[in-house]
Formats: sequence, structure tokens, C-alpha cells
Amino acid sequence: MNKLKEVLRKEFIGWKKWEILWIAIATAVVLGVSIYWKDTAIGIFAALTGIWCVILTGKGKLSSFWFGTINTVLYAIVAWKARYWGEVMLNLIYYVPMNFVGMYMWSKNINEETEEVIKKRLSFKGSIIAYFCVAAGTVGYGFILRLIDGTLPFIDAMSTVFSIFAQILCVKRYMEQWVLWVIVDVVTVIMWVYAFINGTGDMATVLMWSVYLVNAIIMLVKWNKDTK
Repeated sequence: MNKLKEVLRKEFIGWKKWEILWIAIATAVVLGVSIYWKDTAIGIFAALTGIWCVILTGKGKLSSFWFGTINTVLYAIVAWKARYWGEVMLNLIYYVPMNFVGMYMWSKNINEETEEVIKKRLSFKGSIIAYFCVAAGTVGYGFILRLIDGTLPFIDAMSTVFSIFAQILCVKRYMEQWVLWVIVDVVTVIMWVYAFINGTGDMATVLMWSVYLVNAIIMLVKWNKDTK
């Protein structure tokens, strides 16, 4: 019981009023609209765990990886139904194990005063190399997805490859992850709006990625400030 209390204390320490308000509003909007549109239980729970994951990641809390693990499994099911093969493979093969890697690496770099992860930023040269690799990987993977008849192959590839590199930067605690997450979220919102219009996606997923986008912009500003 004492260990549980200590874990909860670390998770709730250091929250600002606007951060609490943000997670409350995001949760209420996604839940309310999803229920209105009569989305599936899997879609709704995937959306909720997803937004809690990204907001807690921005906050630098270890619990983000627990919610992330649940979200990746549920989201893979939703993506499978929409035939976004890149998203399915990304979540099951990559995100699930990377959540555990991230949890371990972040646990070794926690600020004891704030109970948040210690943040870093890339050098200019490092940023150029990272973005070049992302671009090259996107083009190559897009051709592969087109060969297996994926939906929107190059957009799917862009979302997938950018996400892989963004997650690596996240695990290594670099601020530049949020630049990639903003791009990923814009592309993926477009993907799921397309799926929703064609009847293969749900509103919960569209809202989840919309919240991801707003959160990525907020956290880009926050981490940029923190790493300065």
C-alpha cells in the first residue's frame, strides 16, 4: 500500500492548473463526442488511453508508457479494420516493445524534485541527419505499402516512419520529437478523416489524433522552453 501511495504521489506532483484543465477537457470532448457518434468500445478506450499517454508523455511522467502500451494494442485493432497495414505493424511490432524500453530509460533520468523526466535537445547537425533519415525512410516504405495494396500508402508510410523516429527521440528524451509528432498528427488526422468518410474508421479515432495534434503543439513549446 505504501508503494502504491508513493507511485501516485510521484504521478500527481508538479501539475499546473492549465495541465489539469487540458487533460480534463481532452478526456471529456473525446468521450462525449464518441458516445454521441456511437463508436465502438474498443475505439473509445483506445482514444482515451491514447490521449492520456501523449499528455503524460509531454508532462514527462513514467505512467505515459503504461497507457501507451494499452493504447497500441487497441489502436492496432482499429487500424486493422481500416486496412492501414503500416499503422498495425508500427503499433504491434514497434510501439509495444518500445514502451518498455522507454519506461526503463526514463526511470534512470527522472528529476527528483519535479518527478518529471530530464529533457534534452539535438545539435543542429544531429537534427539535419535525423530529418534526412526520416525523409528517405518514408519514400522507401511508401513503395512497399503500395505493393501490398495498402490504403493511402505514402501517407501511411509518412505516418509510420515519422512515428518510428519520433519514438526513438522520445525514449532518448529529445525535444525534437515534438516537431515530428506535429507532422505525424497532421498526416494521421487526414488518414482517419478519410477512413471515417469511407466507413472504415470511427469518430473516436479522428478525435484522438486531433487531440494528439493540439497536444504536440503545446508540448513542443513546453519542451523547447524547458530545454533552454
